[in-house]
Amino acid sequence: MVSLRTLLLLGRVSNVPTVWSNCLAGWLLGGGGDPHTLTLLGLGATLVYVGGMFLNDAFDADFDRQHRAERPIPSGAISAAAVWRWGFGLLGSGTLILILLGKVTGILAVLLLVAILVYDALHKLLACSPVLMSACRFLLYLVAASAGSAGVTGLAVWSAFALAAYIIGLSYLARRESTGDAISFWPVLFLLAPIALAALVNTGPFQSSALLVSLILGLWMLRSVRSTFWSAERDIGRTVAGLLAGIVLVDLLAVADAPPATGLVFLLLFVGALVFQRVVPAT
Repeated sequence: MVSLRTLLLLGRVSNVPTVWSNCLAGWLLGGGGDPHTLTLLGLGATLVYVGGMFLNDAFDADFDRQHRAERPIPSGAISAAAVWRWGFGLLGSGTLILILLGKVTGILAVLLLVAILVYDALHKLLACSPVLMSACRFLLYLVAASAGSAGVTGLAVWSAFALAAYIIGLSYLARRESTGDAISFWPVLFLLAPIALAALVNTGPFQSSALLVSLILGLWMLRSVRSTFWSAERDIGRTVAGLLAGIVLVDLLAVADAPPATGLVFLLLFVGALVFQRVVPAT
């Protein structure tokens, strides 16, 4: 009998609030609309994410036996065959739900599925794997925007690019967490892309709110990377976990002009991600 904790570990569910915030931000950038659509979007995206994480462990089983023996498959908590079945089942179910939301959403959902499979299969083999990971979040943003009443707007695309850049910086660090390779600082500068975009697009009455969220995000990024670059004992895992939770703040910055109630939802998702990380590791 597989334990619930094993399934939560495989799905890296502490990161699910960031998937929900991606959906909410992308949907708002796409014009918002029917809350029922947002609910289905969140459900489909959650299943796709969790399924992708299951398959990530399935593909990485040999690597984990050497470098992360505590993961569910090498530790014997669940068989690789079961993880393959769970992964494809969840990924397929989530994609089907997204396909039902419309033609454009369905096409983008299939592209997202392909990007996830390519990442899972090749991310340990390619130096450009952070770009593959960023492509998954980029496409998720577009999937969410396409489900909105206005569809994929220009701002949604630019915001997706900014998030993708943030993910590149985050994934660069995550890639070195288990290998112990030397770390350069310059890829971390990709983390600043959302703040740069916000400075360019937010003018007039929206400028002050964008500056406030940018300040919060910037301080959180500094707090997170400090554990890797300015600490006596380097802790990449802590940095990566912090930056993963920070995805919610990136999403909030993308819709900095949203009503206060919407901002509160993002802040609750941010806190939720931090709380869940105390129960289930983010990486």
